[in-house]
Amino acid sequence: MDKKDLSKAALEYHSGSRPGKIEVVSTKPCRTQRDLSLAYTPGVAQPCIEISKDPENAYKYTSKGNLVAVISNGTAVLGLGNLGPLASKPVMEGKGILFKRFADIDVFDIEIKTEDPEEFIRCVELLEPTFGGINLEDIKAPECFIIEERLKKTMNIPVFHDDQHGTAIISGAAFLNGCELKEMKPSELKIVFSGGGAAAIACAKLYISLGAKPENIIMCDSNGVIYKGREKGMNIYKEAFAIKDNGLRTLEDAINGADAFVGLSVAGALTPKMVKSLGKRALLFAMANPDPEIGYFEAKKLRSDLIIATGRSDYPNQVNNVLGFPFIFRGALDVRASTINEAMKVAAVHALAKLAREDVTDSVSKAYDGQRFRFGDEYIIPKPFDHRALLWVAPAVAQAAIESGVAKNKLDMNEYRSSLERRLGVRQSFVRSIKEKIGSEESEKALPRIVFPEGSQPKILRACDVIIQEGIAQPILLGNEKRIQASIEKLGLTSLSSVTIVTPSASDHRDRYAQEYWRLRQRKGVTREQAYSIMKNENYYGSMMVRIGDADGLLSGITQSYPDTIGPFLQVVGARKGMKIAGVYMMLFKDRTLFFADTTVNIEPTASDLADIAICCAEEARFFGIEPRVAMLSFSNFGSNLHHLATKVKEATRLVKLRRPDILVDGEMQADTAVVPELMEEGFPFCEIKGGANVLIFPDLQSANICYKLMQRLGGAEAIGPILVGMNKPINVLQRSADVEEIVNMARITVLEIQQSRTTAAFTPRTD
Repeated sequence: MDKKDLSKAALEYHSGSRPGKIEVVSTKPCRTQRDLSLAYTPGVAQPCIEISKDPENAYKYTSKGNLVAVISNGTAVLGLGNLGPLASKPVMEGKGILFKRFADIDVFDIEIKTEDPEEFIRCVELLEPTFGGINLEDIKAPECFIIEERLKKTMNIPVFHDDQHGTAIISGAAFLNGCELKEMKPSELKIVFSGGGAAAIACAKLYISLGAKPENIIMCDSNGVIYKGREKGMNIYKEAFAIKDNGLRTLEDAINGADAFVGLSVAGALTPKMVKSLGKRALLFAMANPDPEIGYFEAKKLRSDLIIATGRSDYPNQVNNVLGFPFIFRGALDVRASTINEAMKVAAVHALAKLAREDVTDSVSKAYDGQRFRFGDEYIIPKPFDHRALLWVAPAVAQAAIESGVAKNKLDMNEYRSSLERRLGVRQSFVRSIKEKIGSEESEKALPRIVFPEGSQPKILRACDVIIQEGIAQPILLGNEKRIQASIEKLGLTSLSSVTIVTPSASDHRDRYAQEYWRLRQRKGVTREQAYSIMKNENYYGSMMVRIGDADGLLSGITQSYPDTIGPFLQVVGARKGMKIAGVYMMLFKDRTLFFADTTVNIEPTASDLADIAICCAEEARFFGIEPRVAMLSFSNFGSNLHHLATKVKEATRLVKLRRPDILVDGEMQADTAVVPELMEEGFPFCEIKGGANVLIFPDLQSANICYKLMQRLGGAEAIGPILVGMNKPINVLQRSADVEEIVNMARITVLEIQQSRTTAAFTPRTD
């Protein structure tokens, strides 16, 4: 998008539908007279009284502990200069969005109409009762130093000037990883800065905390090298980085042979000649905003060996402050830190640097048009849309606050990470619970063997890489061995170097499997020759491995339609005796988890089928630690309509109660009756389900499939599945759109099913 198009789109974005980017949303209901009496007078008086008794109660009864003020006077807006407080408001609103989006922190943006540091300081000090933290933004130097230093001394909540420390922390992570790629220690690098403002000075200070030596740093501003005795453009903050006068006067003089260039100045400050004079494998951080000191591609063309970072999202290695401030404040707020100190900043740097060395998830790649990222010259800092940054940075900051003595709250870090995952969404919390269940199994038991019939698919291979590294299972890959090995080598998945690969058409077990398949299907029209040919098919071969016991579970489905995928499983493995196979989706909402069935298998189930589906789905809920409350859904409420489709559901309810009296079930009922406790209690107080149902059994595949997809796309639910229930062995089907993370999660669920089958009689071989 060119600048003209970007400008137009940005203005439309900010003005469209409703001006601005933020709104206030209530976290408590305010729909009835009772709600109003609790939210405001007379009920609101009670928390006021409690806070007056003990100010700490403000954190219990108000939003103070999760509320940050983003404050500016507009004297240094982005790279645009002194635009004034009003013109800075779009930036401050934007910061509010980022706080909320990435760390679930609420924000009020405040623009102060003064350039007098004393007035600014006093104004912010008076706001302390309202906020849990202060984020200073877009304030020019040197006033920004004076303001932050004073506020940190006089206020008992964290004060953080993001233009200084945010840039320092993110570039610090890039600096550490650049040193690793360059194979030099921070203390060994000659570092040259272009810029002597707030960000440059903060970066230099933090790099020293990371191991750089002050004597190896040369700082240049618009007047050239900062040296002792220079008078023009100096202040006490620049004076701290003044070098001994050695005759160097310009950036061009200073940069010759430098190991690192850190640009926080203006576009065009770095010339081709300067780039060529940098040392071997130099770090070039051109972070001027919005245009860097030199363009990425221009610099790469001059020197292909350089490790380059900029502030731009369209170049590799974007130094973006959003990787820092949301998570730093999250950790600081959650431990009730009185300040954000050097230890907390250094902890954030190391957390980000380590995260960049981890494998990058598919969800991150999706946010960047499918690009794959791997630690190296073009990926030395995480991407802003890597949700794991919250889970890495916030705990590191919180732990550093506790250890450095500035935290009021002491946290259990495992519990804290769980709470952070819940902030990211219920999926993350759910995945963590699965991990914990798997981890609680006896370590001496052999890892389950899961067969992947689509073994040559890159997504499957990347998922298996994670599965092996995390010790989840032993993958068995089916497909052409040479092709799979070539894909593994191309993807650089070293952990798969010794993975088991089976080519069905060349397998020694093919005859044995074909014979068993013929025995099963000889009265279904299958000949010996057909059975032998069918065993070339990976899904049939994998199903037979599971049936015979050569594998413990199976996952497949990303390359074929659902019916084509499930067919071999039904023929070879089949259902548990007396049970009906069905597809279940776990629908994860912010405040609840619901199980939907049957979403994928039975098109027009009978009453008996529905009863079996309900029983299997209830057992699946118990499998995940949720006591089932089963609602049999219809367009009728308890006999309000005698249509045969409604009476079928009523009969299914009777059969469930007859077959499994231990399961709480009722129906037939409409969907809103099932999930809104007030409706049920008011209209149908006789209903055996109290508090709303959590297992919803739909009358047919059509309604179930439509509903789960609408809930997923429009209702804000996250869908886990489809999970096959009623199967005789642990087999699950993947969605064709499944990414690596979803494949790994389904592998975890399959492992849990395998573990259950090892210790219970849940999976009983059929005898019919």
